Amino acid sequence: MSFSADADILAQTALALARRSGGVSPRGHSLPPLLFFTDPERTPEPWTIAQNLPQGSGVVYRAFSRPDAEATGLKLRAACDQAGVKLLVGKDEVLAAAIGADGLHLPETDMARAENLSQAYPHWLLTCALHGPLGQRNATGLDAFIVSPVFPAGGASAAKTDLGLQTFSQIIAALPCPAYGLGGIHPANAAQLLETRACGIAGVEAISRAFGR
Repeated sequence: MSFSADADILAQTALALARRSGGVSPRGHSLPPLLFFTDPERTPEPWTIAQNLPQGSGVVYRAFSRPDAEATGLKLRAACDQAGVKLLVGKDEVLAAAIGADGLHLPETDMARAENLSQAYPHWLLTCALHGPLGQRNATGLDAFIVSPVFPAGGASAAKTDLGLQTFSQIIAALPCPAYGLGGIHPANAAQLLETRACGIAGVEAISRAFGR
C-alpha cells in the first residue's frame, strides 16, 4: 500500500522510535509503533482509517458508553483483522471481551486496575494514560503508558497545558515501561520525538487525516 507524504512521515518516525526502544513491553508483548485513538465526534467512522493503517499498527477504540459501541467495535475488529492491526478498547473490559479485542487502554485514574487485569487477561496488551510524573504509583501489569499532551492539542486535551518536549522526555525516562507520545503530534513536528525515549506515536486527528483516504 502506498501512503501520502504525511502518512509516510508519521509511519516512518513511529517505526524508528519502535526499533530504537526494542518494540517489546516488560510483559513480552509486541508494541505497535503507531496508535490511532478513535473519538466518536472527530472520527465517526474509525474503521475507514483503521483499514488504511500500516500493518502492525494499533487502534484504541474509545466508545464512551455509546449505544452503538459493540456494533462499531465489531466493524473496527473486522477492519483491523484485514489490515493486520491490533485493537484495544478504552476502559471497558466487557466491551473488549465482547468484540475480541487485543487489549485495553486505561484512563490514568484506573491505573491500579492493571495488575488484576494483567492476571485475568494475560494475552491482552494493557496501556494507560499519563499526564505527568508517575511518582510512587504502582504500574504493575502495564505494557506501556500514553503520555500527553506533548504539544498543544485539541479535543479533550485542549484545556490541558502541553508538557513540552523536555518535560515529556524527563517523565518517560523515569517510567518502568515504554511510553508513547500523544497530543499535538503531526507530520511537521513528529521527528522531534526522536530526541526522546518514546516507543511510538499516538494520535487522533493527525492520524485520521493522514490515513483517512
